[in-house]
Amino acid sequence: MNKTISVTGKVKYRITLDPGVWILDDRKIDLLTYFDEQKAQTDDLEEYTKAVASHFSREIQEGATYPPTLKTERKFEKQKMLTGTFGIPLKPFLENAEPLAEAGTLTIETLNGPVSYPLDEALTFILAFSSEGKPLTDNGPVHILFKDGSNRLNPITDVTEFVLT
Repeated sequence: MNKTISVTGKVKYRITLDPGVWILDDRKIDLLTYFDEQKAQTDDLEEYTKAVASHFSREIQEGATYPPTLKTERKFEKQKMLTGTFGIPLKPFLENAEPLAEAGTLTIETLNGPVSYPLDEALTFILAFSSEGKPLTDNGPVHILFKDGSNRLNPITDVTEFVLT
């Protein structure tokens, strides 16, 4: 099994994806909660304001926190990475490849044959890359999930390449 996946076809830049490093990526999604959470549309300023207000309230109630507390928070995050089930959006990778204007379809090459989707729909896909802290070695290196989670029990597996046509 090849552990990398290429993005080729009608793109300005051919790129290679390595799911082994995504566990450290801040864009990763916790797949155990992602599809069950209610999706609320918020803007960046609102998110920032809430984070600052929360931090300020925490400092008022508990006092300022210094590095010893941060160590336990890092330990919790490390434990979560070692046991979590994660995915990452496909959109940033396709955008980095810079699809040409005439590209309208994403063909997903798999060991079971190609599967094609309109590019607009493919930009919403999620690439599952780990399950319970382990890489997807069975039918991996990634499983493709639809944004709504409708194929969670039957994802697109055995992905070998993404080709824009």
